Amino acid sequence: MANLKHILTPKILLCSLIIYFFTLFSFAQNYTSGKSDFWSHVEFGGGLGLNFGDGFFSGSITPNALYRFNPYVATGVGLNYSYSSQKDVFKSTVLGGSIIGLVNPYREVQISAEFEQLHVSRNFDSNFVTNLDEDYWYPALFIGAGYSNGNVTIGIRYDVLYDKDESIYTEAWMPFVRFTF
Repeated sequence: MANLKHILTPKILLCSLIIYFFTLFSFAQNYTSGKSDFWSHVEFGGGLGLNFGDGFFSGSITPNALYRFNPYVATGVGLNYSYSSQKDVFKSTVLGGSIIGLVNPYREVQISAEFEQLHVSRNFDSNFVTNLDEDYWYPALFIGAGYSNGNVTIGIRYDVLYDKDESIYTEAWMPFVRFTF
């Protein structure tokens, strides 16, 4: 016990605490610099949609965030929300998310793969008794290619899981415009 009391003298305890705090703050500085480096590789983007006509309304918002590993490869996540209605016919709400991967083999060429999982809720007006209300999940897997110029990419994509009876899209082939900032 006498040897243990000698080790825990106030001077040794004070020196140990000082070393501990210097070590703690040096790790904190490295962590902070790594955090700021992460955000410098993040790009935000998405889309807004609005469509209306004789008793019809449709609106959508699709934000996304991408992490660019280098000038050639990026990956990210997105959200999807849309609402549609036709007066005295139906109301539809679609909510979901997506995971996207982008490859730019050349600066102007972008190849993409995107998995999208959407929850579809369609409610028909009572005048259309033959149409049942629907509430289901719909997956989509898009493979696409586009032309990039700065922060804008214009292209076409194909849903390899397309099902004409359940898809919210009318066709498996779809043009797209992708913005990032």
